[in-house]
Amino acid sequence: MPSYTAPVRDLQFVLHDVLGIAESGLPGHEELDRDFTAAILEAAGQLASGMLAPLNRVGDREGCRLENGVVRTPEGFKAAFDQVREAGWTALDCDPEYGGQGMPYVLGLATGEIFVSANMAFNMYQGLTHGAYSAIHAHGTEAQKQAWLPKLVSCEWTGTMNLTEPHCGTDLGMLRTKAEPQPDGSYLITGQKIFISAGDHDLAENVVHLVLAKAPGGGEGTRGISLFIVPKVLVNGDGSLGARNAVSVGKLEEKMGIHGNATCVMNYDGARGWLLGDLHKGMRAMFTMMNEARVGVALQGYAVAEAAYQNAVSYAKDRLQGRAVTGAENPDGPADPIIVHPDVRRMLMDQKAFVEGARAFAAWGAQLIDRARHGDTEAEGLVSLLTPVAKGFLTDKGFEATVQAQQVFGGHGYIEEWGMSQFVRDARIAMIYEGANGIQALDLVGRKLAAEGGKPAMAFFEMVKGFIREHEGDAALKESVLDPLRAGSKDLQAAMMFFMERGMKSPNDALAGATDFLHLFGHVALGFMWARMAVAAQAGLNRGEDRAFHEAKLATARYYMARQLPATAIHLARIRSGGEVVMALPAEAF
Repeated sequence: MPSYTAPVRDLQFVLHDVLGIAESGLPGHEELDRDFTAAILEAAGQLASGMLAPLNRVGDREGCRLENGVVRTPEGFKAAFDQVREAGWTALDCDPEYGGQGMPYVLGLATGEIFVSANMAFNMYQGLTHGAYSAIHAHGTEAQKQAWLPKLVSCEWTGTMNLTEPHCGTDLGMLRTKAEPQPDGSYLITGQKIFISAGDHDLAENVVHLVLAKAPGGGEGTRGISLFIVPKVLVNGDGSLGARNAVSVGKLEEKMGIHGNATCVMNYDGARGWLLGDLHKGMRAMFTMMNEARVGVALQGYAVAEAAYQNAVSYAKDRLQGRAVTGAENPDGPADPIIVHPDVRRMLMDQKAFVEGARAFAAWGAQLIDRARHGDTEAEGLVSLLTPVAKGFLTDKGFEATVQAQQVFGGHGYIEEWGMSQFVRDARIAMIYEGANGIQALDLVGRKLAAEGGKPAMAFFEMVKGFIREHEGDAALKESVLDPLRAGSKDLQAAMMFFMERGMKSPNDALAGATDFLHLFGHVALGFMWARMAVAAQAGLNRGEDRAFHEAKLATARYYMARQLPATAIHLARIRSGGEVVMALPAEAF
């Protein structure tokens, strides 16, 4: 059975040595000293390894069941959910006014990584609830906040996001779910939604659905869409639960992975709901939840890869096969452990460099979100720009890393007994939901680059340039770390210039290169993170602290710069090839 240990030392390094969260100057962050965050992360790690990780395989094997209209979660999920909820983990970074603990988002992300690595399907129940909380917190009336948020914060009630319908996914302007206004100010919601994660279950006494629907007078397309709060069980005026609402589960989807999470077809048959935000402005309110969900999915990309990597390392150290080409390293045994072989080492280094770089990138993004919440407009622009990069790149590369981890096991990786197949199957969905990665690339190229006249993109470039200038005098890092980052950044700027010159004249030139641009941007972002980690590691060595840890960081930084970051040149060449070669073949020729 796979095992998992929370990477507390590495998380601490990112939070304190790289990001300096306690010295950020943001309100409340001064409390996040090393001892405090260590205590939080270690407690999360104990819960994750002791309870959640063992349930990961249980959830995969048992899945969820629909029995007489009630969704049953796998054995042990309810007890674990109660423990997570009662310990306050679901309230960690929520508003104290509604029962939250008021911790910064960056700490919520760090603990979230631990829970996702241990059991991705299980964590989705509370993760989606947090998204519903955020949407109501941002767009609800005070009465709605008082009615819904305390129970969502505590996860006594859970939340969902209902967008997709059988005939429309990305093109939400086509949705057919209707909302009929009632004299008391409520609406009756009628329609069907599909692919609803955590749509129903037995973990909480109520499920609060956020549902996109069309009310009269809204017109065609997305401009006519509104967002509604539609509970599974109606709530009385005193806050107690009342009658069952007219919403039901049509069926549970049979999926490739995340079997422990209930993915439901939801039927709304005149279910009572209440408008959230402005009428016919539902997309604005829903994007609050969608953007948070995309950050959460980006986290899933590298968190599952972390768990797979840990098990691949353990297996590579134990599995005896062949001899090192430079001479036996286990002379008393029948063979050497496979970690001595360069190709196995390559796979492990690819995984390590990705996971640790992705962790820093996600944590930096969470710190930017904290800054944006305190009024930093530049941080807000960067978050908007980087969200599709994080979602698309970290999930594409995260899936690739889980496949590499499976490959380390050879034939055993293909056998369910060893558990590596589950990591691969679970990781695959992250590339698809909350906006498939091709859509993330189109969003990045078609909208985010040009936002605010390109100001956020320019701010990112200036950050990278400024960092390189600041540390150019460090001879130990210049050639192996800073120069490759400079080259990658120039490739990214060249790609952006290509889009500016050709995009308006030939949109296919830009759109055909969108995914390559997203990956190019992702590599530069991780290169920037590795440069920052290298500087922090060198400083740690200069202070004489934890030599083995900091030397490993520097070696991994050099590996990423030498073996991964040069991919920017390939992506740039593909982008410059334009759209003609992509679109040349007529549809009937396929």
